[in-house]
Amino acid sequence: MKNIMRYKGYWAKIEYSDEDECFFGKVEGLKDLILFEGKSVEELKKDFKNAIEHYLEICKELNEKPQVQCKGSLNIRLGTQLHSKAKIKSEEKDISINEFIKQAVDNYVKMC
Repeated sequence: MKNIMRYKGYWAKIEYSDEDECFFGKVEGLKDLILFEGKSVEELKKDFKNAIEHYLEICKELNEKPQVQCKGSLNIRLGTQLHSKAKIKSEEKDISINEFIKQAVDNYVKMC
Protein backbone atom coordinates (compact mmCIF):
# COMPACT_ATOMS: atom_id res chain seq x y z
CA MET A 1 0.00 0.00 0.00
CA LYS A 2 1.15 3.47 -0.85
CA ASN A 3 3.18 5.20 1.88
CA ILE A 4 1.94 2.92 4.68
CA MET A 5 4.21 0.83 6.90
CA ARG A 6 2.92 -1.85 9.33
CA TYR A 7 4.37 -3.61 12.36
CA LYS A 8 2.71 -5.55 15.21
CA GLY A 9 -0.75 -4.22 14.39
CA TYR A 10 0.40 -0.60 14.19
CA TRP A 11 0.69 1.39 10.99
CA ALA A 12 2.19 4.70 10.01
CA LYS A 13 2.08 7.04 7.07
CA ILE A 14 5.52 7.55 5.51
CA GLU A 15 6.74 10.84 4.06
CA TYR A 16 10.01 12.17 2.69
CA SER A 17 11.76 15.40 3.69
CA ASP A 18 13.79 16.79 0.80
CA GLU A 19 15.30 19.37 3.16
CA ASP A 20 16.56 16.72 5.61
CA GLU A 21 17.04 14.08 2.90
CA CYS A 22 15.33 11.39 4.95
CA PHE A 23 12.13 9.41 5.25
CA PHE A 24 10.02 9.88 8.35
CA GLY A 25 6.79 8.57 9.77
CA LYS A 26 4.27 8.96 12.53
CA VAL A 27 2.05 6.26 13.96
CA GLU A 28 -1.40 7.72 13.32
CA GLY A 29 -4.41 7.69 15.61
CA LEU A 30 -2.72 7.57 19.02
CA LYS A 31 -2.65 10.15 21.79
CA ASP A 32 0.93 9.01 22.46
CA LEU A 33 3.44 10.28 19.90
CA ILE A 34 5.48 7.66 18.03
CA LEU A 35 7.87 9.11 15.44
CA PHE A 36 10.67 7.49 13.45
CA GLU A 37 13.01 8.26 10.54
CA GLY A 38 15.73 6.90 8.31
CA LYS A 39 18.00 7.91 5.44
CA SER A 40 17.15 4.67 3.62
CA VAL A 41 14.13 2.38 3.52
CA GLU A 42 16.12 -0.16 5.54
CA GLU A 43 16.92 2.44 8.24
CA LEU A 44 13.29 3.62 8.23
CA LYS A 45 11.95 0.09 8.75
CA LYS A 46 14.45 -0.57 11.54
CA ASP A 47 13.64 2.68 13.36
CA PHE A 48 9.88 2.05 12.96
CA LYS A 49 10.18 -1.40 14.52
CA ASN A 50 12.41 -0.05 17.30
CA ALA A 51 9.92 2.77 17.99
CA ILE A 52 7.01 0.31 18.30
CA GLU A 53 9.04 -2.04 20.51
CA HIS A 54 10.08 0.90 22.70
CA TYR A 55 6.44 2.07 23.00
CA LEU A 56 5.27 -1.42 23.97
CA GLU A 57 8.08 -1.76 26.52
CA ILE A 58 7.22 1.61 28.10
CA CYS A 59 3.57 0.56 28.36
CA LYS A 60 4.63 -2.70 30.00
CA GLU A 61 6.93 -0.92 32.48
CA LEU A 62 4.13 1.50 33.39
CA ASN A 63 1.63 -1.36 33.56
CA GLU A 64 -0.54 0.43 31.00
CA LYS A 65 -2.43 -1.08 28.11
CA PRO A 66 -0.99 0.08 24.75
CA GLN A 67 -3.33 2.32 22.79
CA VAL A 68 -4.92 1.08 19.61
CA GLN A 69 -5.03 3.33 16.56
CA CYS A 70 -8.59 2.70 15.51
CA LYS A 71 -11.12 1.81 18.18
CA GLY A 72 -13.73 0.63 15.69
CA SER A 73 -16.38 3.31 15.97
CA LEU A 74 -17.22 6.71 14.60
CA ASN A 75 -20.90 7.48 14.55
CA ILE A 76 -21.36 3.86 13.49
CA ARG A 77 -19.68 0.65 14.62
CA LEU A 78 -17.27 -0.71 11.99
CA GLY A 79 -15.02 -3.10 13.90
CA THR A 80 -11.33 -2.54 14.47
CA GLN A 81 -10.07 -4.12 11.25
CA LEU A 82 -12.55 -2.42 8.94
CA HIS A 83 -11.96 0.93 10.66
CA SER A 84 -8.21 0.55 10.22
CA LYS A 85 -8.55 -0.47 6.56
CA ALA A 86 -10.87 2.46 5.89
CA LYS A 87 -8.48 4.87 7.61
CA ILE A 88 -5.53 3.56 5.57
CA LYS A 89 -7.50 3.88 2.33
CA SER A 90 -8.56 7.41 3.22
CA GLU A 91 -4.91 8.33 3.88
CA GLU A 92 -3.94 6.82 0.53
CA LYS A 93 -6.65 8.89 -1.18
CA ASP A 94 -5.69 11.94 0.92
CA ILE A 95 -9.25 12.44 2.19
CA SER A 96 -10.76 12.28 5.67
CA ILE A 97 -12.16 8.98 6.93
CA ASN A 98 -15.58 10.63 7.14
CA GLU A 99 -15.37 11.51 3.44
CA PHE A 100 -14.16 7.99 2.62
CA ILE A 101 -17.09 6.40 4.49
CA LYS A 102 -19.51 8.85 2.89
CA GLN A 103 -18.21 7.85 -0.56
CA ALA A 104 -18.34 4.13 0.31
CA VAL A 105 -21.94 4.36 1.51
CA ASP A 106 -22.87 6.46 -1.53
CA ASN A 107 -21.32 3.87 -3.88
CA TYR A 108 -23.10 1.02 -2.06
CA VAL A 109 -26.48 2.78 -2.20
CA LYS A 110 -26.06 3.39 -5.94
CA MET A 111 -25.43 -0.35 -6.47
CA CYS A 112 -28.64 -1.37 -4.64
